[in-house]
Amino acid sequence: LLQKYGYTHLSAGDLLRDERKRPGSQYGELIENYIKEGEIVPVEITISLLKRAMDQTMAANSQKNKFLIDGFPRNEDNLQGWTKTMDGKADVSFVLFFDCDNEICIGRCLERGKSSGRSDDNRESLEKRIHTYLQSTKPIIDLYEKMGKVRKVDASKSVDEVFEKVVQIFDKEG
Repeated sequence: LLQKYGYTHLSAGDLLRDERKRPGSQYGELIENYIKEGEIVPVEITISLLKRAMDQTMAANSQKNKFLIDGFPRNEDNLQGWTKTMDGKADVSFVLFFDCDNEICIGRCLERGKSSGRSDDNRESLEKRIHTYLQSTKPIIDLYEKMGKVRKVDASKSVDEVFEKVVQIFDKEG
């Protein structure tokens, strides 16, 4: 779907998990501790990984200059770091917000945890993540909503229904 519209998908979480596993990474242990505690990794680390991935993508193909950044910004610090580092270099077109009940999210992540091997797919970490979301991330979504940039998807629906809604959004946004 993203390739159809010319987007490159970058997952902040995947970049952090990959960096955590990279031999010789100066950030590996620090990232692991933040993830395990359900806390948000310091913005300097996440931004540097995102910027590196964006730069590498565009260096390989200058036409690839549209990105779907998954899982970022997560808090006010992330947003300020993004603005400071990327202002004038990247514009946020819209925020794709998958809205879903907390218990449904926990259930899905626990199910994923049976095979994911992720250290944070357990109830304790998930409840911490929800607390962090309500305290830190929701206000950022609210801020983008006031700017008219949020495109909301009811993520409690089936995979097919959610996908169809996302297609409609990308058809409209381009």
